[in-house]
Amino acid sequence: MATLFKYFKGSIFATVAGLVLAFYVGGPKAAFIAAILSVLEVSLSFDNAVVNATVLKDMDDKWRHRFMTWGMLIAVFGMRVVFPVLIVAVIAHLSPWAALMMAVSQPDKYAAALTSAHVVVAGFGGAFLLMVFLKFFLDKEKDVHWVRLIEAPLSKLGKMESIQIAVCLAAIYGISTLVHAHEQLPFVLSAVAGLVTYIVVDGFAALLETEQPGDAGVVARTGLSAFLYLEVLDASFSFDGVIGAFALSNNIFIIAIGLGIGAMFVRSLTIMFVEKGTLDQFRYLEHGAFYAIGALATIMFIGTFHEISEVVTGLIGAGFIGLAMWSSIRHNRLTPA
Repeated sequence: MATLFKYFKGSIFATVAGLVLAFYVGGPKAAFIAAILSVLEVSLSFDNAVVNATVLKDMDDKWRHRFMTWGMLIAVFGMRVVFPVLIVAVIAHLSPWAALMMAVSQPDKYAAALTSAHVVVAGFGGAFLLMVFLKFFLDKEKDVHWVRLIEAPLSKLGKMESIQIAVCLAAIYGISTLVHAHEQLPFVLSAVAGLVTYIVVDGFAALLETEQPGDAGVVARTGLSAFLYLEVLDASFSFDGVIGAFALSNNIFIIAIGLGIGAMFVRSLTIMFVEKGTLDQFRYLEHGAFYAIGALATIMFIGTFHEISEVVTGLIGAGFIGLAMWSSIRHNRLTPA
């Protein structure tokens, strides 16, 4: 219990402070909604914590600390408050300040403007997450398979050059034929932007290949590329939750408090996974997280032409994580130490 408190004491403090603030802003109902939103955020982002841990375990201590401090500040306030305001500002042709004032004084209008951006956001986030999913499973060097019937052939398929990009572009084209005609071009452009962003961020380290591995500048820029990768990944995960939060409240402050509390718990989970070596102890947990990412990418794409409840998204993600955990425990019992 004491060990768990070590990792979650900051999140517990943020929960108490956040719920008190929510109560002050809107009373018991606002505090209850903030609590529900925090639970929703954790359920939607648990797989995000696992993927974060896979990247952070190979980061040097300095960049790992930066992600856990500055990165979390960007995740909580930047991606869940500032970024949605900027989206509305662009859509409504307003200044960021005017968009913020709209969120405060005209929350219904703000929510409608933000929701209208769903196709564009889903295109970008869906393409980025799909590439994350494909990079993991279409890996010719991948030798640990959870669902061998699926993963072994995918690993062999990974021997084809740039197959991930081809699959992603095919998915983008297929979905574009299903969205409304007036939204096809915005969807394709945003999805291609998500694909290009992934290629640039993920491939940033390739620029360092000609330099010595021990060079401090190499370490710094490699850390920077991983930092940027995690921030874009978090944005792709979080924005759908931001839009879905308006089903419970149109108060931007209550939404920020609830999702911020959830993000703090995701941070705590990430730290615990890294420091306790959870991914090494549970052989298939990483696989479950990437299956959940693939499911989320699919749901974001489908959501451009057919509404899907965030509850379904959360349950699917939790289901993959739970099954992966159970399979890992079963494997540990059957495998001699």
